[in-house]
Amino acid sequence: MSLRVTVIIPTYNWSTVLPYSIGSVLDQTFSDFELLVIGDGCTDDSERVVAAVTDPRVRWINLPATSGGQFGPNNEGLRQAKGELIAYLGHDDLWLPHHLACAVEAIDRGADLTHSILLGVGPEGSFLPPYTTLAPPTAVVHRRGIIDTAGGWRDFRELDRSPETDLWQRAVAAGARAQFVPRLTGVKFTAAVRKNVYRERPSHEQASWLARIRAEPDFEMVELAQIAVAFNRQFLPNFFRRVWRMLGTPSLWIPSLRRGRGARIRARQRFKGVDHAR
Repeated sequence: MSLRVTVIIPTYNWSTVLPYSIGSVLDQTFSDFELLVIGDGCTDDSERVVAAVTDPRVRWINLPATSGGQFGPNNEGLRQAKGELIAYLGHDDLWLPHHLACAVEAIDRGADLTHSILLGVGPEGSFLPPYTTLAPPTAVVHRRGIIDTAGGWRDFRELDRSPETDLWQRAVAAGARAQFVPRLTGVKFTAAVRKNVYRERPSHEQASWLARIRAEPDFEMVELAQIAVAFNRQFLPNFFRRVWRMLGTPSLWIPSLRRGRGARIRARQRFKGVDHAR
């Protein structure tokens, strides 16, 4: 019997968040999956942390050397995947229990690639606009076959856009049918706004939010309502103040202006404290 879904978690030396991202995968109501946790040349205790998970669907793979980006682990995951569908989860992100079920249902109705709503969480719970566009891998599930047509993940140093945007655009251009799933299915803890997070490697936010997801059956509806309230009461009235503050903090906006292949991602890696960033 064929396996339906391969879940890929690319990771790099941040073992403390893995029990929570992995836990959110194991909480899925759709259970026909394998989970590949793929280290990008990890040198910390990530292997031990993953090995402590006793579920036979979970497997640890570590690249022999650091590729420097998610493209390396993701491509290795695609190479070793046994599932007909591919799902991605950021190592510091979480899924709601219905994420895979919603995506598989949409694909079974004819989609080749699905994306859903992600709750964006800034530092210490601050509000970020939700992710609804076809971009963060945590929101995306696709047929494995689109890789055969569009090709795999590309090295960000060869691109003038993000690797995920590049892949999704190539897939759609090659004929993949993209479908938006209008459900909140994940929580994204945006590392790009957390200075030196890869040096400090916290996990308290993931622990707190996963506990809420597990304890609150109405989590999705509550958070969607709070998104609407926060957007109208907090984000819009404070928009110009946020812009002014950003302009006064060059480390936040100068990277977005940089051009050249891989320049923006390298700048974000330095901001996040990734030790291999140059």
